[in-house]
Amino acid sequence: MKREADVPQTSSAPYPRRVSRRALTIGSIFALLALAGLGWLAWNLTHQDSAAGTVRPGGRGAAPATTVGVATAERANVPLVLEALGTVTPASTVVVRPQVSGVLKQVLFREGQMVKAGQLLAVIDPRPFEMALMQAQGQRQRDEAQLENARLTLQRFRTLLQQDSIARQEVDTQAALVKQLEGTVTGNRAAEGTARLNLAYTRIVAPVGGRVGLRVIDVGNVVSTGDANGIVVLTGVAPIDVEFAVPQDRIPEIQSRVAQGASLPVTALDRTRTTVLDSGTFGSLDNQVDTQTGTVRAKARFANAGGALFPNQFVNVRLQLRTVEDAIVVPVTALRHGSGGDHVYVLNTDRTVSLRPVTRGVATADRIQVASGLQAGETVITEGADRLKDGARVMLAGDRPASAVAGSAPFAGRRAPGAWAGSAASGAASR
Repeated sequence: MKREADVPQTSSAPYPRRVSRRALTIGSIFALLALAGLGWLAWNLTHQDSAAGTVRPGGRGAAPATTVGVATAERANVPLVLEALGTVTPASTVVVRPQVSGVLKQVLFREGQMVKAGQLLAVIDPRPFEMALMQAQGQRQRDEAQLENARLTLQRFRTLLQQDSIARQEVDTQAALVKQLEGTVTGNRAAEGTARLNLAYTRIVAPVGGRVGLRVIDVGNVVSTGDANGIVVLTGVAPIDVEFAVPQDRIPEIQSRVAQGASLPVTALDRTRTTVLDSGTFGSLDNQVDTQTGTVRAKARFANAGGALFPNQFVNVRLQLRTVEDAIVVPVTALRHGSGGDHVYVLNTDRTVSLRPVTRGVATADRIQVASGLQAGETVITEGADRLKDGARVMLAGDRPASAVAGSAPFAGRRAPGAWAGSAASGAASR
């Protein structure tokens, strides 16, 4: 009896070869199905993004929509304003000095006080000047008496001359004496007037109205006409002026408006340009241009009733030259400048933009006039315009992205590509 190990196994050789071929076929089918599923998924995702107007990394399709800011062109009155830095200058500055020398007897003002023209400020001891006036009056009265006596003597001499009782020489001598005494009396009257004037100068009054400065001398000091600091400094602050520089290119326009009789309003603001200190009117231009700065000095007058403007204060000045009525204006950021000139991007109803050439007009700090090329009510792009071109698609800040709206809509009612491929593979495997 033969052993089982000695029996040749010739009948089992073909079976492993059939099993290997079947496994190879199933694997190939599975790989083809998987590749087909991946290809379908890639095609579906790519065409979905193209339809939504977005591009995924590595995909193909239309350019992405740019988020922009917009504004509406509107009609408004645009003031043409010239801004400059100005210096407040008093309408008048007077150093009040004594016109006679003497001892200061009274000071009748307070530091910082507002005074009127003619108001008494200080008094110098008047007694020496009163004595000088009395002396001048006595000298005049004496000489007037001598003149009167000489005139009477001349009258008698002329009577005697008619009677041929006196020589003509004596009459002529007496007539010369009368003229001499008349001259002396005239000089005496002038001396008396000078003494009277000096006495009046002992009362120091304000030559102009204004604000009193700090006092530089006290009662009891001897003052004189040669004192450099004087008694006090008066500064006229109501009205008050502001000087500022105007570019030479704007001179013809200002002169034209002044020649037309226009009153150009001027506003003075503080250094932050937020608080209006006072409002006034344009005064005049200087007679020459500064060659170093290319500007000309100008002056404006302010009432300064509230005292907000202080001498030598730096202020910001706004000179309104004219006003453009019923102009079409847009924000300054909406106007762009390219190789073809100025233009704006206008928003269309289909969320695309159109490049519109325009002509600019006058401008303010935040708005600019569009003289031509734009109508009131049209919407222009103010933010994000540097990334746009004509016909580009845009998206506003309040719009929902198309991908968010679509969500997973491409897969609604369909099986996931992975699940479809897996089912196919399972079906193939069960065969």
